[in-house]
Amino acid sequence: MGADIGVTGLAVMGANLARNLARNGYTVALHNRTSARTDALINSYSNEGTFVRTESLAELVESLERPRRVLIMVKAGAAVDAVIDELTGLLEEGDIVIDAGNSFYEETRRREAALAEKGLHFVGVGVSGGEEGALNGPSIMPGGSKKSYESLGPMLEKIAADYNGEPCCAWVGTDGAGHFVKMVHNGIEYADMQVIGEAFDLMRSLAGLEPAEQAGVFREWNTTDLASYLIEITSEVLEQEDELTGRPLVDVIVDAAGQKGTGRWTAISGLEVGSPVTTIAESVFARSISSQLGLREITNQVFPAGINEAVTAEELYGSGDARQDFVEDVRKALYASKLVSYAQGFDMLTAAAQEYGWELDMRTIASLWRAGCIIRADLLDTIMKAYEGSEEQPRNLLLAEEFTEAIAECLPAWRRVVAAAATYGVPAPVFSSSLAYYDSLRRDRLPASLTQGLRDYFGAHTYQRVDKPGTFHTRWSDDRTETEV
Repeated sequence: MGADIGVTGLAVMGANLARNLARNGYTVALHNRTSARTDALINSYSNEGTFVRTESLAELVESLERPRRVLIMVKAGAAVDAVIDELTGLLEEGDIVIDAGNSFYEETRRREAALAEKGLHFVGVGVSGGEEGALNGPSIMPGGSKKSYESLGPMLEKIAADYNGEPCCAWVGTDGAGHFVKMVHNGIEYADMQVIGEAFDLMRSLAGLEPAEQAGVFREWNTTDLASYLIEITSEVLEQEDELTGRPLVDVIVDAAGQKGTGRWTAISGLEVGSPVTTIAESVFARSISSQLGLREITNQVFPAGINEAVTAEELYGSGDARQDFVEDVRKALYASKLVSYAQGFDMLTAAAQEYGWELDMRTIASLWRAGCIIRADLLDTIMKAYEGSEEQPRNLLLAEEFTEAIAECLPAWRRVVAAAATYGVPAPVFSSSLAYYDSLRRDRLPASLTQGLRDYFGAHTYQRVDKPGTFHTRWSDDRTETEV
């Protein structure tokens, strides 16, 4: 009997997906560039299912039943192309190549088109949940042709996370749609983590709450409308003590956040499809500035950070009811900013669907993120409800009734928190930008009219009028009369 699927690339994620498949009854052929990893996996986990050891891609392909399914789990970029190039000479029409890594969706679109010309299916699959999710059930977002999903879908659904009996896996759209949806997921994840960090910083800097005390605050918040995986693990990180020093672990971790590119891709792609994902972009920039440790050290010496010493503890919400009120304000500001990040993410998905001809189902996408993935949260059930039915779906998630009411309830607190951050010099870029996004959407007039006037002045870029149709230009360097272009 042939193996049901082959996996090449047996680093942690690839190995855990292979084990997940084997645990669910599939015979899994294994390949890695160095056979030591293959042997290590089989020696350690052969009791979990049936594995087939192979030493080359040719041997891997030969071991598979038809249509052959080969899952690639190697570093995004040139390594993926190298594996594909070798595989295409070994596979036959109807076989399926699956890229389950964090590849850029445009690369996936290119690869899908190239393999389709050879009669092969290429499926870009977004996988979220980290190492634990890969092993025990991730959120899975497959793209590619719908025909390929007929063969691949049941297998992916079986290994995916389960939410009340429903697999967190569904076909999301053609060519690069799967990797695009995963990219947006990661962009929301960036924003989610950044606003959590800003909340932590504000409560410590202005209300004097140390990490251990904040662990209890976040644990309590996880019983509210903020309930989510990231809020849950924030409490665990904040209560962790460093074994060496006895200090809070968060205080001995270098304050320079890393990134692997998906957040940056989301911000750039948002610009390309005309979707203003400002919260995601600001979270990317926040990581970038955190990594400029040398510049920050120099700047801190020139412009010392810190709160004005003349300000009393009470003014900084440091005691009694004022302190508790401020903590509650931060909770509401965090929730409102979180709503904005999701609203921007789904707005970007809507724009991309129009740009690339994808039939993205927003309700289905929200359902895939309810379990297994990093941004899983109770909020996603409400988002699903907002997208139920084929008619009268919200143009923007903030316009859904539940979120309109939530924003109205959070707004005064949100403004107080952003004002306090600006007043006392605590950076809160995502709190601030998400509020600016909300205020920009609700304004009847924006200063873009002046921007257009300036563009017309120096570059004759023209403008339109509010009182009649057409495109116009003012002769700024001549008699300043207006002409219709």
